[in-house]
Amino acid sequence: MNIIEVKNLRKSYHDGITSTVALKNVTFSIRKGEFVAIMGPSGSGKSTLLHLLGLLDEPTSGHYEFNGKNISSYSRNELAVLRNEKIGFVFQAFNLLPRTSVLQNAILPLYYSHIPQSEWEARGKAAVESVGLGHRLSHQPSELSGGEKQRLAIARALVNNPDIIFADEPTGNLDSKSGKNVMSIIQHLNEKEGRTIVLITHESSTAEHSERIIRLMDGEIESDEKVKHRLTPNDEYVK
Repeated sequence: MNIIEVKNLRKSYHDGITSTVALKNVTFSIRKGEFVAIMGPSGSGKSTLLHLLGLLDEPTSGHYEFNGKNISSYSRNELAVLRNEKIGFVFQAFNLLPRTSVLQNAILPLYYSHIPQSEWEARGKAAVESVGLGHRLSHQPSELSGGEKQRLAIARALVNNPDIIFADEPTGNLDSKSGKNVMSIIQHLNEKEGRTIVLITHESSTAEHSERIIRLMDGEIESDEKVKHRLTPNDEYVK
């Protein structure tokens, strides 16, 4: 079953005088449990596509189905609930609250969910422990390394048990060792837990951890191909 299906997706921006087309004729689908990387140079439309797929923005035209339902049939409030409870986001900049503990950062999405407050702490601890930060629960982000901050961001993305995780340049601010650790966690989420992953990156070495790479150029799909030899977290190719 497809979790995402888009057809002839288009996004343009207007400043009152001119119109700029960021995406056009974008058509593809993503199966549940698939790990897909979206690549392209700056200005290719990667971020715009992420915002549309993550329900952070609306397409100018085209068709988008999430879990078999056209997003145009949802109200704004319903989209907000869907975005919070069914989608997890991991960003390059971490986006953590600086003077809040690791545990409180992890449970932040639960404040806007339908999950009873009595379950928040247990869910937060489980998510934090799943990324290897159980010993850091009471620490603040300033006491974490860059790799640990990104692992916390992943825990936060997991706390609502989402249907899909969007990772936007998750290794962009990390050294190579920390980047490998983060990709190890992301691959584990896909291969061992069956989670759907959409990875936005400009780095081929990061994209090759996925099963499939969609390449964008000037707002259009240039190619959409299976990865013949995937990388493991230790940079070893596997068939």
